Amino acid sequence: MQVSGQKIVVLGTGGTIAGKAATPGDNIGYTAAQVSVEQLLHAVPGLKAAAGGGLVAEQIAQMDSKDMEFSVWSALAKCCAIALADPEVRGVVITHGTDTLEETAWFLHSVLDAHKPVVLTCAMRPATALSPDGPQNLLDAVAVATTAGAHGVVVVAAGVVHGAQRVQKVHPYRVDAFNSGDAGPLGWVEEGTVRLAQNWPSAESGQTQGAIEKIVYCTQWPRVEVVMSYAGATGSLVDSLVRDGVQGIVVAATGNGALHHALESALIRAQRAGVRVVRSTRCPEGQVLPKPGDVLPDSGGLSPVKARIALMLDLLP
Repeated sequence: MQVSGQKIVVLGTGGTIAGKAATPGDNIGYTAAQVSVEQLLHAVPGLKAAAGGGLVAEQIAQMDSKDMEFSVWSALAKCCAIALADPEVRGVVITHGTDTLEETAWFLHSVLDAHKPVVLTCAMRPATALSPDGPQNLLDAVAVATTAGAHGVVVVAAGVVHGAQRVQKVHPYRVDAFNSGDAGPLGWVEEGTVRLAQNWPSAESGQTQGAIEKIVYCTQWPRVEVVMSYAGATGSLVDSLVRDGVQGIVVAATGNGALHHALESALIRAQRAGVRVVRSTRCPEGQVLPKPGDVLPDSGGLSPVKARIALMLDLLP
């Protein structure tokens, strides 16, 4: 695409937004990642005009996001960092599958100096649907990326703007599948205009340069697994993970970080053996409130999958 002035860089990774089904009425039996990001952009009337200075597209990956890999995260982070450093770039938009979108958003938030907007968007219906949601989501994402003062890593879907820390996929099918829990959304996109309810997220500028360098040259990511506490839980899985050489474990605890006694004992053994252990909660809202004397550290408000990302980044050599 022709580029001029303050351009928007659009990075494609596949997902449902680029999916195709055999029949237009099929919204679940589709194959993800079939349409290129260039084709997606060309199919949205008014998108180029909404971008103002122009659009430039790059296909980073073409995959169902359930299969997201560290190598794709690394490539995304590198491309975003280059774009953010380019004075000709106003913002970055990333097309992504919905299944792991919240993880990618938190990862990018953690490693980028996002002094410009990095906007992830998606779709719950394939491009071939009778009423696809991807085109409007793309228009809304570009609206956010071109909003004066916008910055940080955010997610835009179904007209809602979410911050990377709190956003979660909360429904397997409906179009408005994302939520920010009790924190609430950052704002909304209404007829191409952003109405904010909260401030834009702060960029993680203090550690980003070192993080990008570690990621780009990393050949083996730290192994961190997620386990869950539930009725009748045992510690056998934790013990097996320790024997198998796991470096970190995040536990999705019940309530305010509570753990079945057998699982807790195994996690304490793992911590004493040198494995990093972090407690989160399986509750969709709120966060673990630490108490004096806690043996296992909490996640600082992160969901289990985001706590896993934070721990992996912390364990990078």
